[in-house]
This record gives sequence, structure tokens and C-alpha cells, in this order.
Amino acid sequence: MEEHFHLAFSAAERGNLGEAISEYQKVLKMDSKHFRTHLNLGVVYGRQGKWKKEISEYEKAIDINPNFTEAHFNLGVAYAEQGKLDEAITHYQKALQINANHIEAHNNLGVLYLKRGKLEEALSEYQKAIQIKPDYAKGHFNLGFVYYRKGKLEEAIISFQRTLEIQPQHPEAHYNLAVIYYEKGEFKLAIQHSDQAVKFGKNVDPKFLERLKPYR
Repeated sequence: MEEHFHLAFSAAERGNLGEAISEYQKVLKMDSKHFRTHLNLGVVYGRQGKWKKEISEYEKAIDINPNFTEAHFNLGVAYAEQGKLDEAITHYQKALQINANHIEAHNNLGVLYLKRGKLEEALSEYQKAIQIKPDYAKGHFNLGFVYYRKGKLEEAIISFQRTLEIQPQHPEAHYNLAVIYYEKGEFKLAIQHSDQAVKFGKNVDPKFLERLKPYR
């Protein structure tokens, strides 16, 4: 059984998804309650865009092991991708009930709260993520975005600067800093970060670049 599991895993890593599915199915014929196989089979179906089969496999994994954090997390991701935000939120919350230190679950839950306009809840989740992992660039960036939405520009600047300390070539962080510094009338810094955003691949709004021209 373990041999088929490892063969499936290796096939999936090589991108041979059909072979991976075949080998995982062999494992399940031997042991239908092998919950990690259900999880991995769900991941492969997800890579094929077969989201109904993907979700079904994650649910089977949870039926076998209700405290399987990764299955709840993956279900959250799958439901979010389908626009089913209530279901996604429920499974991210369940993942966090099992493992309160799951950084990506905190972050993704924050993203969904932000989509719902729940800024305080989003802020709380991002803060929890960076408390667990202080060098989590994505968490600092998302925190900065919420602060900006709340009109707290100084806090937003600190968060975006922290993002760049961890990931200096983060184009969106540079761009957001450029916008904030422009709004504050600090045009040199706005130009500096705008140029960095372009350098690192951000497609900066031409109208924003036009507004910066007189200050170059």
C-alpha cells in the first residue's frame, strides 16, 4: 500500500496526474479509510479543475478524521475559489479550532472577511498570522491594505515597509507606498516607490504616473 502511495505522490510531483489518480485509487481499494490519500487525491483533482471531485475527497477525509486540519483548510480554499464564502469561512474556522497556529488559515480567513467588508475581523486575523510568524510578508502586506482602507496611513506605511524588509522586490507594497506618499504630499518618496513598483513588474496606472510627472 505504501508503495502505491509513494508512486502516486511522485507522479503528482512530476505532473503526471492520471498516473497519480490511478495509484491513489489503488491505495483506497486496499484501505478506503486512508484519509491522507483522500486529501492528496483531492489535491490532484483540484489541479485538474475537477472541483466537485476535489471537494468530495476532502469531505471523505474529514468523515474519517474530523480533526484533519489540512482537509478543512483545503476545503476552505476550494470553496473560496468557487465563490462559496460562507462554506469557506466555516472550514477555515474549523481548521483554526484544531490548530490555532495555522498561518495561512488566519490569512485566508482575513481575506474573506475583507471581501465581506468586515475590516476589524480581517485586521484581527492578519495580526494573529504575523504574531505566529513575524516575517510573514503576506500578512504584513494584507494588514497594510486594511489599515489603508481604514484611513490609518501611518500604520499602513509601517506594514508595507515591513513587507519590503522581508521581501524587498514586492511590487504591490512599493506601489501602495507610492500611492500613500502621494496622498501625503511626499512626492520624492512616491516617485521612488513608483519606480520600484515598475522595476519589479507592477503595471502601474498610467494616470498615476502622469500625476507624478510634475514632481520629477
